[in-house]
Amino acid sequence: MEYRTIDWEGYPRKAHFEYFNAMADPYAGVTAEVDVTRFLAACRGTQKEYPQSRGAGCAAAKLPFFLSFLYCAGRAANAVPELRRRIVEGRPVEFASCDTSHTVMRADGTYSYCRLNCMQPFGDYLPAALALQEEARVHGDLDDGEDALSLFFVSTLPWVRYTAIRQPVPSPADSNPRLTWGRYVTEGGRTVMPVTLLVNHALVDGVHMAGFYDGLERELTSFAAGS
Repeated sequence: MEYRTIDWEGYPRKAHFEYFNAMADPYAGVTAEVDVTRFLAACRGTQKEYPQSRGAGCAAAKLPFFLSFLYCAGRAANAVPELRRRIVEGRPVEFASCDTSHTVMRADGTYSYCRLNCMQPFGDYLPAALALQEEARVHGDLDDGEDALSLFFVSTLPWVRYTAIRQPVPSPADSNPRLTWGRYVTEGGRTVMPVTLLVNHALVDGVHMAGFYDGLERELTSFAAGS
């Protein structure tokens, strides 16, 4: 993955970057409940038809919830430039796009990593994602490759409806955003799910994190509408 170097002298967050980048724990995180009511219905096939724009084979009765949500989340994250930024040799850089790397449960209860491109059309994404996830389940490991810096790290806790979560991070700090979501529940006709975003505050502020959740809502709405 290629990246561009941010103009340091013209960078408006220069002081903020230096302030947080000097911290031992520069991470900031938020957990929000996300409404997935219509999205879940779309995955379950309760809508009459999926448009041909999604590609051959995508008009099936059911779609995998996790991979479909990951598609929306990855696209929402890519839509926020600050979430595509990383720290290289003490300075911010920006990737044109970022793949996701998510945990895949193996038969022995451990997990491996699976890398996916959420920026391709859904009709191309889904068959590739299903194949790569199965490959990771059987033969995968914990190696994200040489360009791991470009990734969004994704994990799930589908057994728990959590309200907060603490994630392991390296020391010294890295700059990859982390996305996590838990178990969805239906109450009062609405289905909601906790979604957590963890970022390096040297690169990302609260307004950018809010932009991710706004973008996620738009992606889920668009997905449910079949567009």
